[in-house]
Amino acid sequence: MARIAGVDLPKNKRLEIGLTYIYGIGISKSIQILKKLEINPDIIIKNLSDEQIISIRNILNNEYQIEGDLKRLESLNIKRLMDISSYRGRRHRSGLPIRGQRTRTNARTRRGTKKTIAGKKKAPRK
Repeated sequence: MARIAGVDLPKNKRLEIGLTYIYGIGISKSIQILKKLEINPDIIIKNLSDEQIISIRNILNNEYQIEGDLKRLESLNIKRLMDISSYRGRRHRSGLPIRGQRTRTNARTRRGTKKTIAGKKKAPRK
């Protein structure tokens, strides 16, 4: 099992798909990395040699922001927006959709589940 950037890559997947398990690497970056290293993207991860794993590890550490560093950078950017009290920062703070979606309906992921209605009568206890 190959362990790159603190992530265990799945053994039986192709390399270009397996690299996408690392936070911050999608399919296009994965293909770009493998072209740069001249590694066949169709190779299965369990068939990788140690030299190939080390070269992938080196290029990821030196040229890309992945995993914890990227998550930290994203949270700092959101915190900056909240601190300067921009429109997007206020939406983050209040837990509403950021990018202009409607909130009257269809904002369940950001707003949470349905809330109880005020003034609704409860069923009497027996």
